[in-house]
Amino acid sequence: MNNKIEPEKTNRNKSSLLETFDNSYPGRDYLIVHSVNEFTSVCPKTGQPDFGTITISYIAGKKCVELKSLKYYLQAYRNEGIFYENVTNRILEDLVKVLKPRWMEVKGEFSTRGGIQSTVFAVHGSRPENN
Repeated sequence: MNNKIEPEKTNRNKSSLLETFDNSYPGRDYLIVHSVNEFTSVCPKTGQPDFGTITISYIAGKKCVELKSLKYYLQAYRNEGIFYENVTNRILEDLVKVLKPRWMEVKGEFSTRGGIQSTVFAVHGSRPENN
């Protein structure tokens, strides 16, 4: 039985699920952190589910992400065969494209598999000193 899923052969237009709202304090640098501890995707090699926590930290520009849309966006990865490194970077790219934040970091902490625990950080911009 071959469960192998070809990586990156899936819907790359998930960013259309993301909605925004106006940042009421665009002149102030303040840190926004969203943590999702039920993130799932699929290992592209084995077809087995991968589990992890995705933490999104950012300093908004003119827009903030609407949380219900963020939930649906992240759930769209549930059946996608994608490596940890790729999903973390794709989430960052999609959020940067939609929000245009001053700074953003996406951290993927993935559950231990085969005795190996993986954490991936992807960063956009330079974090202001005062945060």
